[in-house]
Amino acid sequence: MLRIIDLVKMFYNTIKYLKAKQLYYQIFYRLRNFIIKQQFDNKNINLVIDGLVWKNFIFSDSTLKKNRTFTFLNIAHKFNESIDWNYSKYGKLWTYNLNYFDFLNQPEITAIKRIELIRDYILKYHLIKDGKEPYPTSLRAINWIKFISAESIIDPTINKFLHYDYKRLSNNIEYHLLGNHLLENGFSLLFGAYYFENEEFYFLAKKIIQEELEEQILVDGAHFELSPMYHQILLRRLLDCIQLVKNNAWEIDNLLPLLKNKAEIMLSWLETITYKDGSIPMVNDSTYNIAPRSEQLFCYASSLGLNWSTILLTESGYRKFSNSKYELFIDVGNIGPKYQPGHAHSDTFNFELYVNKMPLIVDTGISTYEKNDIRQIQRSTSSHNTVVVNEMNQSQVWGGFRVGNRANIISLMEEHNFVEASHNGYIKIGVIHKRSFSFKKDNISIKDFLIGPDKYKSYAYLHFHPNIENIILDDKSIYIEDFDISISFKGSKKIEQLKYFYSLGFNVQEKAIKLKIIFINELETTISTGKINFNGI
Repeated sequence: MLRIIDLVKMFYNTIKYLKAKQLYYQIFYRLRNFIIKQQFDNKNINLVIDGLVWKNFIFSDSTLKKNRTFTFLNIAHKFNESIDWNYSKYGKLWTYNLNYFDFLNQPEITAIKRIELIRDYILKYHLIKDGKEPYPTSLRAINWIKFISAESIIDPTINKFLHYDYKRLSNNIEYHLLGNHLLENGFSLLFGAYYFENEEFYFLAKKIIQEELEEQILVDGAHFELSPMYHQILLRRLLDCIQLVKNNAWEIDNLLPLLKNKAEIMLSWLETITYKDGSIPMVNDSTYNIAPRSEQLFCYASSLGLNWSTILLTESGYRKFSNSKYELFIDVGNIGPKYQPGHAHSDTFNFELYVNKMPLIVDTGISTYEKNDIRQIQRSTSSHNTVVVNEMNQSQVWGGFRVGNRANIISLMEEHNFVEASHNGYIKIGVIHKRSFSFKKDNISIKDFLIGPDKYKSYAYLHFHPNIENIILDDKSIYIEDFDISISFKGSKKIEQLKYFYSLGFNVQEKAIKLKIIFINELETTISTGKINFNGI
């Protein structure tokens, strides 16, 4: 159990990074909503709307079947009689997905059925709980507008409700959270502004989008929450906004050039980090079957006339080295952003390795957003391909989406085919962890140094993809026959072969092999093609 003083420190180290705006709106919204019941009207609003010029380019997955069975996060549920839009048995994220209405853009569902679902939602709106929050409201409103526009539906009742939702959203912008939530609010308000030709919505949307794109898209094109999955999600939304503004001549100003510029640099980053098999690194909060695939986004962007190429990875803290045999993705950056690290993991110096377009050493990924032991484990240092000292996490991940004291990069040196960095995540016990990567055509060398006054028994972890079913192990090295790969460990005291759970998506895991390499202060790991210096063959 944490002592009181440790709890105080943890809360302080979490709160001290927040922006003043976040703290202000955390208090303001609570007080306002406690004192005032918000009400909005639709006076003097044109509710007979022809809709927008819209073409769905990326369709939603089949999450709804004809018998009222919804499947989200790999969990299916059938509503026998009436849909409960507050259904919460499978956690808040499942409920959120139910309220997003992504299924409106499933082509196999008839327009009549989709309208029935919207009307059912409107009828039960006074009972809605989680779905009224700004984030699901933002996504739901976009999906309604896309559906209405693509199907050329004119329905004043739906429009009246939609306008009400946008008024409520514009008065509850997620300034208390910032990050991707705030950007989603802005994107949605842009759709609302164009749909209703509403200057008030447009002014707010443009302000949010301009400020947040400048803040959230880093110099090298990465989204600042450093999750490739969220990068894909937000890039899709940005491409939607480009299509919206480009194909619907309502406001003509300088917004479209900004949208295109940010989309192209985001595409460049995504092109650079996407593996040759089309997948992305599963680092931080990333998992399968949530975001559009990179290839879908590239095709969508091409249809909009955008141009991009690969880019040099810098500010994101990620690096990628590729040749004809392997692709190595590494993390030598800080947790980001400081004031919204909800999707960050304790994973400094983590890496993934693909060999011949197949995953070999992987990040374990995520399978839940519930605040439970599984999420805590998946965010911990021991669930990543890096070094654990004294059984500690490098960064203090807690509460599902919180980070207290955190590891910072204190040195970084890069040359051709070489990178070396140090972090202070273990400074509490007087240790600095330094790790270097050097690359040659046929091998990769990883050196770990623990710099401090004492000698520590530490562990380096390697997590293998579930396709790796057999590892031949001796005292100082392993051999993986399917890949013809040897990995040697100079300085190791013991190598343990263990099992872990690899995430195949939300709520789906598969057992796989991991190695725990015990060493004291120094370890050199060499990954080589072939049975080099292997004693067990």
